[in-house]
Amino acid sequence: MYEAQTYDAILQRMLDRVSDDIDKRPGSVIYDALAPAAAELAQMYIELDINYNLSFADTASGEHLSRRTAEFGVNREPATKARRKGLFYGANDVPIDVPIGSRYSIEDVNYVAIGKIAAGVYELECEQAGTIGNQLFGPLLPIDYISGLALAELADIIVPGEDEESDDALRERYYKAVNEPAFGGNVADYKQRLNAINGVGGVKVFPVWNGGGTVKCTIVASDWGVPSAQLVDQVQTTVDPTVNSGQGLGTAPIGHRVTIAGVQGVTINVATTVTLSTGVTPGQVQGPIEDVISAYLLGLRQDWANQTQLVIRVALIEAAILTVPGVIDVTGTTFNGSAGNLTLGEEEIPLMGTVVVNA
Repeated sequence: MYEAQTYDAILQRMLDRVSDDIDKRPGSVIYDALAPAAAELAQMYIELDINYNLSFADTASGEHLSRRTAEFGVNREPATKARRKGLFYGANDVPIDVPIGSRYSIEDVNYVAIGKIAAGVYELECEQAGTIGNQLFGPLLPIDYISGLALAELADIIVPGEDEESDDALRERYYKAVNEPAFGGNVADYKQRLNAINGVGGVKVFPVWNGGGTVKCTIVASDWGVPSAQLVDQVQTTVDPTVNSGQGLGTAPIGHRVTIAGVQGVTINVATTVTLSTGVTPGQVQGPIEDVISAYLLGLRQDWANQTQLVIRVALIEAAILTVPGVIDVTGTTFNGSAGNLTLGEEEIPLMGTVVVNA
């Protein structure tokens, strides 16, 4: 808005106000007196422009964006802690119980036992908020001595941890809240309520899916994978704890009989034939090709809630493979042994399978 208010423009305007019979050349008394003031005014206009942009949701960031969206009841989602399944064994691989509140570590990330699921199986909560709690699997080391414990293992993700909501995600949610008002159990209402639950990354709502008054909500986990049964149960309890009762005991309106389901994962096995630069071997490009395919599938999963059906396209996979250094051509790409694009169901997401690279 204030792009024209540069140091040179401000200084020139100030000099223009001085009579021409006075020396205004650089180095003169007048010039040297006005130049510092022009520099300060230019800096002021820069800061005015920044503050102007911070007053609007489309250009605000950080705390300023949070304060803007909060005026409409849209608050930035804080980072949450991952909840994982922990397996505990004594001698001869016999499951043993461990104390609630006992702590365990894996690569400087700590977990605490918060509940028992079954004999030797516990729900662990990461002590650090964010996606860091989702990333590691394998042997755990007890921080405190646990009598009889021979082996502890960090296993499945129950509820994924989430990082603090980004500016872009908050801004998008704010626009949806303003432009798609949630009211009385409409589709926008279900989406907003379910997306606010920890561990939920996206949701599709199917109204009247099994007759009048029925609603089906299919969710994807916040790590963009298939949600655990525990997460699905947690969301069901929050929305309609007595399944299909319509009693309004959860967040669902009275008369809405709600079923919560998780997305179904479809493993995608990719085979492709590439032409490589001189001196490049298939082994050198195998890993990078797997990485670009994995990134493409992740992007599809992240957009699942916004699409009726996901389509895995040969052209886009091959375009991604062509970005790998050393690959100069690609052809004959198949998904699960079939040529052509692969269309998934409304409640299906693609999961990374095997990648066979022929050269």
